[in-house]
Amino acid sequence: MLQRELAETNREVMALTLELEKRVEERTTDLHEAQQQLEHKNARLEAANKELEAFSSSVSHDLRAPLRHLQGFTEALVEDYRSVLGEQGQEYLTHITDAVAQMSALIDALLGFARTAQQPLNQTDVDFDDLTHKIISEMQLEQAGRRIEWIVPSLPTVHGDPALLRQVWVNLIENAVKYTRNKDSARIEIGCRDQSRHELVFFVKDNGAGFDMSHAQQLFGLFHRLHRAEEFEGTGLGLANVRRIINRHGGRTWAEGEAGKGATFYFSLPKHSH
Repeated sequence: MLQRELAETNREVMALTLELEKRVEERTTDLHEAQQQLEHKNARLEAANKELEAFSSSVSHDLRAPLRHLQGFTEALVEDYRSVLGEQGQEYLTHITDAVAQMSALIDALLGFARTAQQPLNQTDVDFDDLTHKIISEMQLEQAGRRIEWIVPSLPTVHGDPALLRQVWVNLIENAVKYTRNKDSARIEIGCRDQSRHELVFFVKDNGAGFDMSHAQQLFGLFHRLHRAEEFEGTGLGLANVRRIINRHGGRTWAEGEAGKGATFYFSLPKHSH
């Protein structure tokens, strides 16, 4: 009786051992396949980065050169042939000069956007309180004469790349300043909501031009603009850059607004990123 039980137990142990070996082999195969897929993705990412570097270099050299020629010849025309051109001719040249300046700004923005993807994250503690107050002080000097009510409570220190996170705040605060330009009394609020164990949510809220919420998902796309260039200047790359930077920090970006009644732009950062 005991021998039969032992034999039965041995058979069960053997069966379990074989099943375990089979599962280990399957897991090993899965891990090997996952590693191969990861290596393949890394190779593709490296290739994409190299293409991006080549693109940046091409944009920098191949597009800037003809722009410089355009700018130089336009300035020469204005300087040497102003009297011959007449009023309408001078107006045409002004349009050309403005277009060249806009194209140059767009190239700079494109290169900045490309560099954001290539630049390694240099993470350290970033004092958002100090950072936002410095940015606001700089903008107040540029906006001398404008009446802007700033509401900025104390902000926490986070962990991230100081240079890239500064770009985020500059873009969002500049947008708020720009889109409240037509308000007699602009109001801009900056704040933080600690609503989750996992992330901090920051926002910039204004009472400016706003936007239709049906376009909210497109706001952070490349070259997407909700207002005509004649109304508000810009390249359409600022918010795309914000999203890319925050994504690299493991956060999220979104916006809320109403046409003619202002907008709020949000971004989140993980609480425990170091």
